[in-house]
Amino acid sequence: MKEKYYVIRTEKSGVFAAQIKNFDDVTRKYILKDSRRLWYWDGAASLSELSQEGVNKPENCKFPMSVPEHIAYLVIEVIPMTEKAITSIKNVKIWSGK
Repeated sequence: MKEKYYVIRTEKSGVFAAQIKNFDDVTRKYILKDSRRLWYWDGAASLSELSQEGVNKPENCKFPMSVPEHIAYLVIEVIPMTEKAITSIKNVKIWSGK
């Protein structure tokens, strides 16, 4: 589980593409590694499609930089990603508020 990437949806803090370093299913607290917030995407109809196909309109996506590690609370969905989707998301230009 720790070497794969997942699309991870939380109740309140959004959606992430990340590896899972550790988790507690009782508290729904996940420690994520190489985590990138998927703030806005275009070219995928759902998180299921995003996890399998990635995006086909990367120029319209708003994915900030990834962070080495962070804690996500209230995780409600974890979807394994394909290599195609991982490559697609990693190739989206970093979106910044600058």
